[in-house]
Amino acid sequence: MKDEELRAWAYLSAVAEPPCAPLIALVDDVGAVAAAAAIKQRAVPSAHRRVLVPTEARAAVDRSAQDLETCERIGARLVTRDDADWPAWQLLALDRADTAARGGAPLALWVRGPRTCAEIADSSLALIGSRAASSYGDYVAGQMAGQLADHGWSVISGGAYGIDGAAHRGALAAGGCTAAVLACGIDRDYPTGHAQLLREIAQEGLVVTEYAPGTAAAKHRFLTRNRLVAALASGVIVVEAGRRSGAANTAAWAKRIGRPLGAV
Repeated sequence: MKDEELRAWAYLSAVAEPPCAPLIALVDDVGAVAAAAAIKQRAVPSAHRRVLVPTEARAAVDRSAQDLETCERIGARLVTRDDADWPAWQLLALDRADTAARGGAPLALWVRGPRTCAEIADSSLALIGSRAASSYGDYVAGQMAGQLADHGWSVISGGAYGIDGAAHRGALAAGGCTAAVLACGIDRDYPTGHAQLLREIAQEGLVVTEYAPGTAAAKHRFLTRNRLVAALASGVIVVEAGRRSGAANTAAWAKRIGRPLGAV
């Protein structure tokens, strides 16, 4: 990809809070370079006037060069909808999801690790659950992740404390592949207590986010992130979760997009 095009994708990735269907529609119609120029100039084709509202606050801020430099420094990369690595088939379900529920596929993905997005999504299950997990829940998550890894499955989770961390560790301990989907920028380790775990995941598997470098974690971003956990996996298993937990939200996304859903 030419530098101009890559910078355009990086700018577009940060110019609106994802997911942003009007932005994706504009890019699909005119291409990334033209879309970035149109948004900066606030002069988009009449058929795409809706994109002006979600991009208004950030249109004048172009940190694409800095974001790409950050990526290079930490060994990350930007995967766009034009790349062969783009998991188009898995994300198709999000494009058909209810947009009122903040559905829709991401515009691009920032990733870190030796695996590809398509490789991870090809045969993976999501193991998710409570941050305040019981010791039994942690044990079950670790055992399940290890056995899935033994059978050639990738384990996807959210990198959080509790069940997520146990699932990632179980897969790594078995010599398997695991992916953490973050609700912050690819350059941020969240939670900070899992910085070492996230580094290990990035060495063997993949760390994924749709948020540009520098983006802080926030409650609404965790809920938005959950749809990616469900979509990138072939199925979702809730190991242990409270009635109003984030895992329940991910489970709801699994049902909404037609992913098999299980629970312990």
